[in-house]
Amino acid sequence: MRPLIEFCINNLTDDMLKIKKKLDEDYSVDVIEYGCLGYCGNCATHPYALVNGELVQADTAEELLEKIYKAIEEMEISF
Repeated sequence: MRPLIEFCINNLTDDMLKIKKKLDEDYSVDVIEYGCLGYCGNCATHPYALVNGELVQADTAEELLEKIYKAIEEMEISF
């Protein structure tokens, strides 16, 4: 099963749209965008995504992309 990356549409700034596009083009992951994920406090202050239901956030969109792939790698190791 491929890792699931979930984004809140309210958190999709131009920078976030760029990393979402990169992830959309990566066929090893599934990407979904929702109207709201219920992390409004995080959404208002930082780029974030859910990776297999786990919150991943960063100071920048590029850093978030790195953290997303790191979270996926760590999840694969734990299996």
